Amino acid sequence: MIATFDEAPPHQLLHGVPWETYEFLLEALEGRHLRITYNEGDLEIMTLGHEHEFWSTFLGSFISILTVELNIAIHSGGSTTFRRALKKKGLEPDECYWIQNERLMRGKKTFDIDCDPPPDLAVEIDITQSSLNRMGIYAALEVPEIWVFDGTSLRVFLLGTTGKYKESLTSLAFPWLPITEVQRFLQDSETTDETTLLRAFSKWVRETIVPQVASSKSKRNGKKSAK
Repeated sequence: MIATFDEAPPHQLLHGVPWETYEFLLEALEGRHLRITYNEGDLEIMTLGHEHEFWSTFLGSFISILTVELNIAIHSGGSTTFRRALKKKGLEPDECYWIQNERLMRGKKTFDIDCDPPPDLAVEIDITQSSLNRMGIYAALEVPEIWVFDGTSLRVFLLGTTGKYKESLTSLAFPWLPITEVQRFLQDSETTDETTLLRAFSKWVRETIVPQVASSKSKRNGKKSAK
């Protein structure tokens, strides 16, 4: 299968695949333009098209702008493979970031699931829907927040105490961020070039979000001083 994979369909779903085979495929297919998802014996291999990669990179650029303009420390993980042998689950997010736990990952070049925290935020581009329950895998890996974008709508899901995701109107990593505004900028890419949109988004963050965050911090510090 590996030798002739370039001739295979863009979406393959296999059943009854041992964990050892999944790990072998991860190594054998490393560097190829593929997304490999494993869930308790079910193995899905998908090629990633231009539209998928465009949205992943574009939304990732917005997150980078947010952290730069607001001086938020961040550690980027891209599409790092996360897998947990005991739960027989594994996947690669489209983008992922350590934000609340950035300090614990600072300077690290490898990820150890046994001692490192899961990413605080993962981005899931849902253009070609997976046949497997990727949200269930994220939950098993204890990723606290997922942004899901289907090419039209951007939705935020937070991991609850029950171990399941619930849709939220606000982000855990960026609680002051109006998600609908981010969605609007994403949708404007249909008629406006990326550079213009990224500059506009950066300007919007500086003029709208930065003052709000500064005001909120000032109020909190004022309350602490009053005490």
